[in-house]
Amino acid sequence: MSTVGYRDFGAFLREHFTGKVQKISINAGFTCPNRDGKLGTGGCTYCNNQTFNPEYCNPGKSVTEQLAEGRRFFARKYPEMKYLAYFQAYTNTYGEMSGLRRLYEEALATPDVVGLIIGTRPDCVSGELLDYLAWLRGRGIFVLVEYGVETSRNDTLQLVNRGHTWEQSADAIVRTAVRGIMTGAHIIAGLPGEGAADVVQTARQLSQLPLSTVKLHQLQIIRGTRLARQVAAGEVAVVQWSVGEYISVCLDFIRNLSPSIAIERFTSQSPDGLLISPRWGLKNYQFTNLLQQAIARERVVQGEALAT
Repeated sequence: MSTVGYRDFGAFLREHFTGKVQKISINAGFTCPNRDGKLGTGGCTYCNNQTFNPEYCNPGKSVTEQLAEGRRFFARKYPEMKYLAYFQAYTNTYGEMSGLRRLYEEALATPDVVGLIIGTRPDCVSGELLDYLAWLRGRGIFVLVEYGVETSRNDTLQLVNRGHTWEQSADAIVRTAVRGIMTGAHIIAGLPGEGAADVVQTARQLSQLPLSTVKLHQLQIIRGTRLARQVAAGEVAVVQWSVGEYISVCLDFIRNLSPSIAIERFTSQSPDGLLISPRWGLKNYQFTNLLQQAIARERVVQGEALAT
């Protein structure tokens, strides 16, 4: 446990590395099965990948080129920095095995890259792929598979067009962890029809799984998405938390999450020109500072509510 009341991602990385390590995001040109017609079209109702891709993260560039640009950006301040290649945009296990291996191994061949973080969906991981990733782990390579779980409620997953169930998420996490591969989960607080109690329930469900890390962030309504159109038309309702209300949600999430799971983040910040709401006017670090003050003030301890 870190000094901030929860096990943070920095503490998690220090368990695996002795020096500074930084993620570099990669857009390797993947798509998703609920975009290309295999499961559906249109993707998740809230999704616009422009909201989280850095400028250097361009599928028109090779994995090597994207990593090189990322390294140049970070190395100016920390020349001794090591890097994790973060396959972030869309579903980064959705392809033929030979192509996946080529991309991952291209990343690992880049100087100072010491591991992989692979963002994907729970319905897009084969046993063959997991066996390969376990082989990489056996060679001492850091590998974390980060699953888009989003919520433990199946009705919400259907409403936002995820195309998978909570049970598939739980199964994929278990199948990954039993091979000795680290697992992550991505969760969105405030999806349509959900409130604070649903975030707590998801935390409790996650706590029963062999997870290494979790990311939580507030639902953001982004211009050009189906969700933005649905909200404007009154077809779905979403909770509009203030900063203080969302901090309370985060505190309860911490209290109801197993202390064995590292929490990477609590908020996300989309480009101002794309964001409709919530418009809190805070940088991510400013929100984290407010949250840590609340943790200290209320003496919050990760997992303390699980015994009740």
